[in-house]
Amino acid sequence: MSGRAGWCAVVLALVGVLGAADAGAAGAKWRTRYTGQVNLNEATREQLDALPSVGAKAAQRIIAFREKRPFKRVEELVRVKGFGRKRFLQLKPYLTLQGATTLKAERVREQEPGKG
Repeated sequence: MSGRAGWCAVVLALVGVLGAADAGAAGAKWRTRYTGQVNLNEATREQLDALPSVGAKAAQRIIAFREKRPFKRVEELVRVKGFGRKRFLQLKPYLTLQGATTLKAERVREQEPGKG
């Protein structure tokens, strides 16, 4: 092989190798890892929206609730429409009433059992 045919063969070989690598990456499981906390009394709508399973509407309901009266305990979140006990327990590790909001969400690839 020479010239154009040779280059085509090289390109096709690379596409095959890269395609196989991408297929492995596409099959990989990803999850979001959360670290830090959100101050329920001071967080912005965007910061509240960053919590797992909390969207913009739910964040706005939290803000409306705290405008009437600030949270005295994080457990009061269950008084906000859409936040039951189960959802509160999921969020509890990320909630605080003191200090700055430090929540960060990072997408990480899950390790396959027995690897890495």
